[in-house]
Amino acid sequence: KHTLARNDVTLRVRHNGDKRLQTIKSGGLTNSFKRGEWEHQIPGDVPNFRKAQHTALAPLLTKKLKRTLKPIFATRIHRTSVPVRRNGSRIEVVLDEGSVRAGRQTAPIGELELELKRGKAGDLFKLAREMVRLVPATLALKSKSKRGYDLLENKTAEVVRAETIRLQDGMTTADAFRAIGRSTLRQISGNAAAVARSDSESVHQMRVGLRRLRAAMSLFSKLLGDKQTKRTKSELKWLTGELAAARDLDVYMKSKIEPMRGAAQAKRGMKELTTALSARRQAAFGRAKAAVTSPRYRVLLLDTLQWIENGDWARRSRRSGQLPIEWSAADILSSRTEKARKKAKKLRELDARQRHKLRIAVKKLRYASDFFGGLFPGPKAKKRLSAVQASLKELQDHLGALNDIRVHQKLIPKLASGKPRTKRRQRAFAASVASGREQSEIEPLLNSAVKDARKFDQIRPFWT
Repeated sequence: KHTLARNDVTLRVRHNGDKRLQTIKSGGLTNSFKRGEWEHQIPGDVPNFRKAQHTALAPLLTKKLKRTLKPIFATRIHRTSVPVRRNGSRIEVVLDEGSVRAGRQTAPIGELELELKRGKAGDLFKLAREMVRLVPATLALKSKSKRGYDLLENKTAEVVRAETIRLQDGMTTADAFRAIGRSTLRQISGNAAAVARSDSESVHQMRVGLRRLRAAMSLFSKLLGDKQTKRTKSELKWLTGELAAARDLDVYMKSKIEPMRGAAQAKRGMKELTTALSARRQAAFGRAKAAVTSPRYRVLLLDTLQWIENGDWARRSRRSGQLPIEWSAADILSSRTEKARKKAKKLRELDARQRHKLRIAVKKLRYASDFFGGLFPGPKAKKRLSAVQASLKELQDHLGALNDIRVHQKLIPKLASGKPRTKRRQRAFAASVASGREQSEIEPLLNSAVKDARKFDQIRPFWT
């Protein structure tokens, strides 16, 4: 029943020559880099529960669990281990090659693991950067145990969506930011392989991960005011920009152009317009692939991880970073809600650019409710949280549709240009028909968004 996994605990019995080593870990399934680990030599393959005392497994060991516990997947690994010393730091570099098997399902494993045994984390990341420059290795944030569980649950698809973030009462604000940062970085890095194969959903999910991380940076801005944060933000913005055209063109073709193919008034020039859009879309996906397979991207992942774990911001903001996260979360939610409400009340008066800014404010608030919602338990808080998230989703969706029209309108002149002249006119005609259809959608969408804004103004906070 995956009781251990639900409690973020793993139990392993490893064969190492003639030895049997029992290892219990905590934190390995939520991508934490600070994990609890307890290892003991045991006589055989059967777990020794006496050795589990004073470990993360101990609170779970009921009589029933002891009776029903059984192995559910196995890894076969050839391991090469090399100790490295840098500036007084001792780092173990391990090359693991093999596979994980769960029933009839298997998945290959080929990874280089760096573990800081003693010294400074900065030395660990310097060594990682040197390796990334030597070989096209990319940061991976999935443990072997997580791969085993994914095989069991048939989660082998490479599209990685946002995972639920569970912050705990009493956790410091700094540690909460790190937990959110790791989660978003996992979503970003997990979609890279599929983005390189021009998978449109993975492009979307990588952009979602980037938006969530940049939203977290904005929400925790009181902690993050240093030059290193600015550099990180700039690199994340670069990657977001490299993916933007692929997503925008893909949405335009699927949501606006393809539904028009059967319309009588759009037949003229539709073939030429579709051909031009397909070429642009292909080039945009090529640009996205070039970005995620570049050395700049690989270094970006490492630099961002180092910044999350022990960036300059952590030393600069020690006092505010030590506040309990539920205090900081309540302040963030209150101030962001108030700002978004003021803008939303004037929605009818806003121009397209101002509506876009409101959409971003609403999106950040929605991410904040996802990040912090679990900190406020109780039936009343949960009910209010559900109402807040539903209200924000409706408003964001309608504002997003209005923004898509704004983006598409900028595409029209580009689609109407080019050679030959006869096809240019045909493309321009089909594009104008698509533009006219979208223009007719603006007023109904705006009316819906205004209604959503009124509902949003009435919602009650779940964090008080």
